[in-house]
This record gives sequence, C-alpha cells and structure tokens, in this order.
Amino acid sequence: MAKLSSADGRTRSSVQIFIVVGLCCFFYILGAWQRSGFGKGDSIALAITKNNADCSVVPNLSFDSHHGGEVSKIDEFESKPKVYKPCKDHYTDYTPCQDQKRAMTFPRENMNYRERHCPPEEEKLHCLIPAPKGYVTPFPWPKSRDYVPYANAPYKSLTVEKAIQNWIQYEGNVFKFPGGGTQFPQGADKYIDQIASVIPINDGTVRTALDTGCGVASWGAYLWKRNVIAMSFAPRDNHEAQVQFALERGVPAIIGVLGTIKMPYPSAAFDMAHCSRCLIPWGSNDGMYMMEVDRVLRPGGYWILSGPPINWKVNYNAWQRPKEELEEEQRKIEEIAKLLCWQKKSEKSEMAIWQKTVDSETCRRRQEESNVKFCESTDVDDVWYKKMEVCVTPTSSGSGRDLKPFPERLYAIPPRITSGSVPGVSADAYQDDNKTWKKHVHAYKRINRLLDSGRYRNIMDMNAGLGSFAAAIQSPKLWVMNVVPTIAEKKTLGVIYERGLIGLYHDWCEAFSTYPRTYDLIHAHGLFSLYKDKCNPDDILLEMDRILRPEGAVIFRDEVDVLIKVKKIVSGMRWDAKLVDHEDGPLVPEKILIAVKQYWVAGDNSTSIQ
Repeated sequence: MAKLSSADGRTRSSVQIFIVVGLCCFFYILGAWQRSGFGKGDSIALAITKNNADCSVVPNLSFDSHHGGEVSKIDEFESKPKVYKPCKDHYTDYTPCQDQKRAMTFPRENMNYRERHCPPEEEKLHCLIPAPKGYVTPFPWPKSRDYVPYANAPYKSLTVEKAIQNWIQYEGNVFKFPGGGTQFPQGADKYIDQIASVIPINDGTVRTALDTGCGVASWGAYLWKRNVIAMSFAPRDNHEAQVQFALERGVPAIIGVLGTIKMPYPSAAFDMAHCSRCLIPWGSNDGMYMMEVDRVLRPGGYWILSGPPINWKVNYNAWQRPKEELEEEQRKIEEIAKLLCWQKKSEKSEMAIWQKTVDSETCRRRQEESNVKFCESTDVDDVWYKKMEVCVTPTSSGSGRDLKPFPERLYAIPPRITSGSVPGVSADAYQDDNKTWKKHVHAYKRINRLLDSGRYRNIMDMNAGLGSFAAAIQSPKLWVMNVVPTIAEKKTLGVIYERGLIGLYHDWCEAFSTYPRTYDLIHAHGLFSLYKDKCNPDDILLEMDRILRPEGAVIFRDEVDVLIKVKKIVSGMRWDAKLVDHEDGPLVPEKILIAVKQYWVAGDNSTSIQ
C-alpha cells in the first residue's frame, strides 16, 4: 500500500509540473501575440505609428493657417466612408435651434419664440455648412478684440443702428470695435472703472461674470485684461450677428435669452451678473427673472443694472418715457431685490449695484416671514428645459462659498467637493484628475505644437468632467467653454465655476446655441462612448463641423473601437484625421484621434444639397 501511495504521489506531481509548464508557455505565447500588434486595437495603432520614430507626432496634418490643403489619404484598412456634401450657400450662418422661420411659429409671450426650438429628426440637415466666400482666419487675440474681418460676418446693420453708440464701425475690409456700448459710448474701460470703484474686480475675488443681453460683448471683451471671464448671451434677433461678432472677436458668448426656461448654468455659479440696457423686464412676472439671476449668483455675488429705470428722475426726458412708468419699474425692482436679500451698494448716474447676502440662514428666516415661495426641486442644478418659476432657490450648503481668489481658485479644492455635494468625487479624486489631465495636455502639446501658440482662441470641451482639461490648458491667450452633457453621470458644472472657469449644460443630441465657425479647437473625451445608442453619431459630428472654423482642430479621446468608427465618418466630411496612441503606449485601449477641418467656402462645389 505504501508503494502504491508513493507512485500515485509521483504521478500527481508530474501532472502538476506539466500543467504549470503548459500554462507558462500559453501566457508567454499570449504575451508575444499581444506585443506583436495583433491584439485588440493594437494593430490599428501600429499601422499608424510604425513608421514614426515619435509616435506622438502627427506628420501629415497641417495645423497652419494656409486656407487650403490636400485631402489626406484614407487608410487602406478602412472601407469607403459616406461622403457628406455641402449645404446650399444660404445656410452659411444657420443656427438649427434658433432658426428664424421656426421661431416665428412659437408664442411671443415672455420671449418664448426666441428660445431654443430644435428641428425634429426629419428636418435635420445632413450636409456641411459652408463658410462664406472670402472667409479668413480671425486675427489673433488681442487684435481680434478690436478688429473682425468683414468677410467672416458680412452684416452692416449694426454699424448703422448703433453708429452713435460706438458699438461697431465698418472700415474697408474689416469691422472695428471701439469698445463702446449703449450705456458706455465713451468706452468699456471707463465703464468698468466705475464698476471697479464698488466691486473688487482687480484682486481675483470676482472671476466669473454673466452678461445678459450682451450686444457685441464689449463689456466681456474688456474685462478679460482684468482676469475676469464673462459668459455673454444675446438672442438671435433683428440686430444681425451680435453673438457671432462676439465670438469672432474671441469673447465667450452663446445665443440665448431670459424667457420661459431656466438658464443652462448651475446654481451659485457667477461672481457677478450684468445688464446694460438689456431690455429684460426685471420687474415683471413677479420678479421671476431676478429670481433666476439670484439662482445663478453665488452668495456675496453682485448684480449690476445700468440704464432705465435707474436714476429715472434725471433721465426720463432723455429716455422719452413717462416718469411715472419708470418710477413704478424701479420700485418693483427695489422690492424684489429686498425680497431676495440683496443689499444695494451703489446708485450713481445710470448704474445701480446690488450684492447678494452671504448670510443665507438669516435671509431664509426673513423670506419665510414674508411668505416667500421657495422652489421645490430637490436638484437645484436640474435646469435643462426646465420651466422658470416664481420662486426662490435655496442656497445649497457649501456651494459658491469661501472661494479663493483667482488664479489660486483654479486648483484649490472646490467647496462643492469639500462639502460632499458631488457624490463619488473626493478631494483625492479631484487632485488625481488634475494630475491626469496635466499629463494628457502635455501629450496634446507634443502632438499639436500650435496648441499654446495663440492660434486657437475659442476652445470647447464637449464632455468637461471636473474642468481639469481647461485648467491644464489655462492661458491668457485662450478660453474654454466647458460643456457638461445633460446625460453625464455627475453634475459637475458647479465645480467648474468654483474653479473660476465657465461652461453650460447641453444635450449633444441637439445643436449647440452658437453660430457656425465659432470654435478654433474642440476637445471630445469619451463623448461618443457616452452617447452610444442615445443618438446618431453622424449628427453629433456634423454639428461639430458646423461650429468648427475652417482649419480648426479636434482632439478625440476614446476607446479605439469608437474612434475607428468616428474616423471613418469624418473622412467623408472634408476632415484630415490621424489616430495615435495613448501617451502611455500602444497597449492602452484608449487612443487619441486628431483631426483638422479643411479650408473650403461657399461655391467651392456645385453639388450643394438641401
């Protein structure tokens, strides 16, 4: 029996040794197969990078402004893509969700017809929006603040309607922007000096601003040199191209209006809000519009109102309005401001400035005694297409408070994270995210050496997360519109504002509220994975083409399978594209796709559609 047991033990040992050796051989062969480039996705990466010593550099894409260029060869391993043709020339300034003809079918009450009304699926354009003939690359900042090529936005109506107000002048082949406005014909700088005598805008305390009814955004343009970034908006109306001019100048702006739905910004976001003759009836609808401004204004933030009805006793004759009407208008505004616990800090000439209280608990008790209605929503940042209401939004604990001055604010831990208001995002996770995006941006700068040169002024991050891409790329030469998709897992836009950055909520199944050709560079991280099975990726890419300038660049970062599909689509859209490895090497399944939109204008093809 002992001999049998010994023999069995030797047999078992032999089998175990055989199994171990077999497994070692299997994993050795598997590793060699993966390293050979024939694992999932790696053959794609190697096919693109094997001839390049520096696989982070894209050799056959031109990022220079040359107004032309040959179509790059489509990689041989791809099947022939669908080719998208140009739209007809009259679509050069098409804004799908603010289309004039569609707008006129909606009610005029409370500016409803000026709000977003997007086309149904069957009416979407499936063609490429052409640039106007003669289109040129905008001037670099800061020259672009003062000069815009006429060919890029060929509309002269404002030069006539606003001639005496110093908004805009036409000189040869350019528009000149002297920095004036309806309330500051002597220039935005002097106007801002008046504001700065009351509000601390020169020490970093005030960083983010909201400009309602911005005109051509001269206020925001001149705040820039004081390190204040303004989110400007104005409706698409009979004053052609206000927002288009703002973006051509290199100033953040969107098409928008205070109407019936909430603004696409988080609560307690802005340090300062401004209205200069913006024609918003602040005292109407029981103060609903002032309550919406209160929602987006952080505790301690400021509201500036200049123009009617401020100081009506002196100005009613010049404004050609009955003094009784103006008196009642200002009375309502003062009454609502008191209800909101805003303290008037100054009223001088035609400008009044209020400050929102920091003491929200005392304010809440006063409001309860006055039987103020509080908004019932449990999520104060759930604003996409949500109706505006006559109610006061309670200030969330931690949001918008104890902010560091800018630029220290950019990397300080935001109060929303410290207070735990963003589930699943700890201080450590936030700091790790910053480190990751600093590394990513460093890699981007190796791929596209124009990234930090001033060539790209208007930049968009389509899936901004915590805003770490924008923070890593931060420079006086550029600004980033941080977009948090409405379907994102976490509502992080409040964190982005607490960092001293700007952005908005948006659903990428719809068009963005901007004119064509308004962004120089677009960044899309994980966007197409996020929207998988939500809407047609072709529609998202066509919208990206609409808002991207000729010879503008796009950086996609996503899983390799996703990017292969994206690359195939964009190769039929007059884009040159190149897939490159993740900065950590070819075995990482996440890749980077770099694309450049070719230069072409209306009339280049006779095969226009729609």
